Amino acid sequence: MTSVSTAITLISRSEVGQAASAGTCSPNLAREPWAFDASPMPEYGPGASMHDVAPAATPRQGELPKEYRTASAEDLDRRILNAKEVLGDSVVILGHFYQRDEVVKYADFVGDSYQLARAATERSAAEAIIFCGVHFMAETADMLSTPQQAVILPNLAAGCSMADMADIDSVLECWDQLSDIFGSEPDAAGRQPVIPVTYMNSSAALKGFCGEHGGIVCTSSNAAAVLAWAFERGQRVLFFPDQHLGRNTAKAMGVPLEQMPLWNPRKAWGGTDEQTLRDSRVILWHGFCSVHKRFTVAQIEKARMEFPDVRVIVHPECPMPVVDAADEAGSTDYIRKAIEAAEPGSTFAVGTEITMVNRLAAQHPEHTIFCLDPVICPCSTMYRIHPGYLAWVLEGLLDGRVLNRITVPHSVADPARVALNRMLSVRP
Repeated sequence: MTSVSTAITLISRSEVGQAASAGTCSPNLAREPWAFDASPMPEYGPGASMHDVAPAATPRQGELPKEYRTASAEDLDRRILNAKEVLGDSVVILGHFYQRDEVVKYADFVGDSYQLARAATERSAAEAIIFCGVHFMAETADMLSTPQQAVILPNLAAGCSMADMADIDSVLECWDQLSDIFGSEPDAAGRQPVIPVTYMNSSAALKGFCGEHGGIVCTSSNAAAVLAWAFERGQRVLFFPDQHLGRNTAKAMGVPLEQMPLWNPRKAWGGTDEQTLRDSRVILWHGFCSVHKRFTVAQIEKARMEFPDVRVIVHPECPMPVVDAADEAGSTDYIRKAIEAAEPGSTFAVGTEITMVNRLAAQHPEHTIFCLDPVICPCSTMYRIHPGYLAWVLEGLLDGRVLNRITVPHSVADPARVALNRMLSVRP
């Protein structure tokens, strides 16, 4: 696969040769993603989430037509560019920073989840939005775009294991138990007992839940501003699904760790107790990102030994000890801007998804840039998007067919849109 060979080349150029010899996290990365479409059980595919259990309801992608599976890279490139030219402004392609280079090069706009959410609201002239990201992002685009626009996800199997770690039934059960403890009456300052905050990496159903219960959505770009918004309105916050973003953000805002209990939906009362919950400021859901869970303090120590002047920047989805050991933590866009603004000759060890790190290394040869994790292990679900799927949905539009349309029902979309608009009103 191009993405694997590119990763090895760029890491070697950053003079971290031992990383190349470490290989990849799975030999299945050498296979095309449609090899996993026919799996009898739902799975995330090779990459960081390959050991996470995909729920039975995980979206499945049907077989990609043979002409796209057997087409050469050159043929797919020609077909994609031709379709884009013919369709013109009637179609806009959005691409996430973690998307593979072979796909993101066709994007009209590239960004993180926060930027892409905004982009979906600003492309009202397009009849179709093709989202080269993952399922929850396409859901968000559908809810923020106009009813006349069709949002398309090229591969329905591009989900998110973190988003799947908090389902609506488990959150409702948690909410009922918290309500039994705290009741529903505001305090003397008018603050509600609990304000729900869901990370963008969650289903539309959870965003709708937040909209219905006075809550809000956040991204890694605006998590601190959103928590401040929630603290003004609530005595405490229920934060899901990513425990690490919640913990790292609240800690940086001065919330003590003992006031941030972890709620495990597989345990009675979340694995905690009533007094701990009463004393809490932030109740963290037991969820995580399998990409960012791979980063360790030992990796940072090794980078500092080999490059004494290294600047270590990690994503706030990394575990707290990793964020504490790094020089900085920030969203994907924060990482990008930090590298762009640095003096030539700077050295960066970056703790985020390998595809983005490699792209930054290619775009900034004036720096030494390498991934903290020496093993090439991309986001499993971003990997599921391939030029073959992009060509398929684009040519479908040429034929008047909307393939893989993502539609959120009004009963979910209406309250979810409330929570999303609250997020968009809170500036990072």
